[in-house]
Amino acid sequence: MWLRILALIHKEFLALLKDPRSRMVLIVPPLIQLLVFGYAASFDLKEVPYAVYNEDRGVASRDLLAAFAGAPSFRQVAELHSEAEIAPLVDVREVLAVIHIGPRFSAELLAGRGAQVQVIVDGRNSNSAMIGLNYVRSIVDRYNRDWIEARGLQKPPARLVTRAWFNPNLDSRWFFIPGIVGMLTLVVTMLVTALTVAREREQGTFDQLLVTPLRPGEILLGKTVPGFVIGIVQATLILLVATLWFKVPLLGSLAAFYTGLALFLLSGVGVGLLISSLAATQQQGLLGAFLFMVPAVILSGFATPIANMPDIVQTLTLVDPLRYFLVILRKVFLEGAGFDVLLDQLWPMALIGLVSLSLASWLFRHRMY
Repeated sequence: MWLRILALIHKEFLALLKDPRSRMVLIVPPLIQLLVFGYAASFDLKEVPYAVYNEDRGVASRDLLAAFAGAPSFRQVAELHSEAEIAPLVDVREVLAVIHIGPRFSAELLAGRGAQVQVIVDGRNSNSAMIGLNYVRSIVDRYNRDWIEARGLQKPPARLVTRAWFNPNLDSRWFFIPGIVGMLTLVVTMLVTALTVAREREQGTFDQLLVTPLRPGEILLGKTVPGFVIGIVQATLILLVATLWFKVPLLGSLAAFYTGLALFLLSGVGVGLLISSLAATQQQGLLGAFLFMVPAVILSGFATPIANMPDIVQTLTLVDPLRYFLVILRKVFLEGAGFDVLLDQLWPMALIGLVSLSLASWLFRHRMY
């Protein structure tokens, strides 16, 4: 039996790898996508464009604006001379923020009273607006501390000291890139397995399998292994790029990573074979894989927290294997989590894989004859 299965696995690998274009599709596009996502998928703002409307020419306002000019996260694009100039700049998205300092800013501070700084932010992209405001707030807070220390004033009774665990620099790339490992692995595995049976039917070689001594279960196993192996190799390659190129720390054990990966691939291959068993042509298989992958990525928590979704949508995420694998990836990469912490994420993927493979096997048997 095992010789027959190995022969079928060998045939599947030949079908995938003998064509140079197929080899390129398996290797090059995922790496390109990883590099694109790694640099593009980030919540961080680089060189926030801002304008200055300074009605005060005192030393205090000049010091505050110098702090913004010296910050690497900000880039001044305009200096305004009237309030009427603010709206046109924001409307055309030339600036994200406008720093407005009133005419008595320095006088109020020198008199020992508080002074206000107005920040006008383009709120059309709420996420960028909030991040930009946090950047502004950090500079103003640092300016306040320097002002108090330089003049020997009484320090505030309470001072907030923050410390970020697991991601000390709050680099959003550390959050996104582990998720990309799971997303790209799912894409490649799904495409390989979703097209395998459909390709046989379309090329007319499926009938030849039926006259071989291979049983339906053996055929299914022979078509499962190549996708599983390719997924392992693909994830390993992406893991190396994530850690060596993007310098994302891998604090957990490789054993925990590959255990989660194996169960994730088991569920992904099961769904792919389920789609392949239903598809009569490769076009249908490709469409089926696309229809599964888009909701799977959206519902996985890759970009938006699952806790923010409606209750009924949160229930739907329970059948998404990518949801559990993303938790495993981020815990292994950033938290150094072990098997005791990951157990509640491992068994749902094993269950999804078992159900999907069982359904694929049942459909495969009933559609063979």
